[in-house]
Order: sequence, then structure tokens, then C-alpha cells
Amino acid sequence: MSVDAAFLDRALATAREAAGAAAEVLRHYWRREVQVELKADATPVTVADREAEAAIRAVLRAAFPDHAIYGEELGRDGGGDFLWLVDPLDGTKSFVRRTPFFSTQIALMHRGALVAGVSCAPVYGETMWARAGGGAFLDGVRAQVADTRELAQASLSTGNVKTLTAGPRWAALGALIRDSNRIRGYGDFCHYHLLARGGLDLVIESDVNILDIAALAVIVREAGGVFTDLDGRELSPDTTSVLAGVPAIHAEALRRFARSA
Repeated sequence: MSVDAAFLDRALATAREAAGAAAEVLRHYWRREVQVELKADATPVTVADREAEAAIRAVLRAAFPDHAIYGEELGRDGGGDFLWLVDPLDGTKSFVRRTPFFSTQIALMHRGALVAGVSCAPVYGETMWARAGGGAFLDGVRAQVADTRELAQASLSTGNVKTLTAGPRWAALGALIRDSNRIRGYGDFCHYHLLARGGLDLVIESDVNILDIAALAVIVREAGGVFTDLDGRELSPDTTSVLAGVPAIHAEALRRFARSA
């Protein structure tokens, strides 16, 4: 199957529809008392997670019955060149604690390359989307990263960095914070949205999985940013860290982390 612009536009429209279906589920359960269970990895899951993923899968299956789907709650099924990566409720801990920093993440991978993504935060009130070669959009308005060139003018944000604290790069992170303009910790989808629309210059995380970041990587890249792991490598299903930023600041941070590894 071709991955030309027309196909990618169709895939992106389907992903946006699927994210909308999940948003209806999440709004339904928002601020309601839902039972929280712990999965084998000690992360929480609720009925909202499961029903949102089922809603997403129904939309994707109707449009692309031959594509594989890998979801946070229901695992992987199917095979072939196309793989949908789905996190129906990224930020379950925020959801159950009634803070709006949660989202639905849907991305399409073709032969290992990320080609489309949607990040929908229904209660926070933002949806971003992008497809390869088509630019990034925030609620229909074109998004672009900032043109920050100097670390002294840069705004940094960290998310999950527990693993980073135990290694040699912790000191490099401290130096980045010292030499930057300011440090924030928005976390989850939020700091990637801010990066893609020019509100931040660098995002650092050491403890993520591909379902958390696949759609966001497409969005940041199409907005003009750079999105790799902390070693500067391309993303893969095994990726666990992120270094995302405007080109100049990403390059500077990568140099510093490389020296400290």
C-alpha cells in the first residue's frame, strides 16, 4: 500500500476521528469515581482506559482492517507494514487524581518509520496532529517551534527522569539547567505541545515508552523540531528516553550528554 500524501491524509483523518471517540469516553468518566486497578508493572488502569482503547480500535479497524494495532491496554494484534500505536489514556494517574494533564496518543508507523500522529487532551483543551510532510497543527492552526539559538535563552522542561538520576548524565542535566534561561516540569503531552508551538525549547525524559511519545514525535518534527532518544538515536519500539527540542538547543544538549555518558 502506498504512503503518499493522499493516504497519509486519510490515515490522519481516521486517527483524529478515533481520538474524538476516545475523548467522548474520557469526558464521560472524568471526575467520576472509577475503580483503579494495578497492572503487572504496577501502573494503574481504569474502565476509562479500556473503553477508550476499544473505541479507538473500532474506528481504526473500520478504516484499515489489514493494519496491526498495538495498544497500551489490549496489546498487539495483526501484522504487516502498518502498525498503529495507541495509548488511550496517557496520564491515568492524573486522570484519577482529577488533574487535566492526560491525553490520548495515536500514531501510525510504516515499516518502522513514524508517519502520522494525533495528541488529544480533551479536558486540558488541546488537540495537535501531524503527518509526514504535512506540517503540525494545534486545533487547526499551523504550529512551529521557536527559533532559539542560545542555551542561555532556552526554556527546558523535564518529565520522568528517575533513571537519569542514577547515572552520569544527572550532572549534565544539572549543568543544562544552570546554563539555561529557565527550567519547568510540565510533563506528559503538555511540554511536547508547548515545544511544538514555540513555548519551550527542550524536553528531557528518561523513563517513557514508545506509546507515550510516538504521536508527539511526529508532531514535534513536523513543527520543525528534533526528536530522538538521549543518545541521539531514532525512535523504535524499544525507546525509553527522549531528547526533543529546537535544532540548536537539541544539538547542544546532545553534545553535553554524549560527553557525560
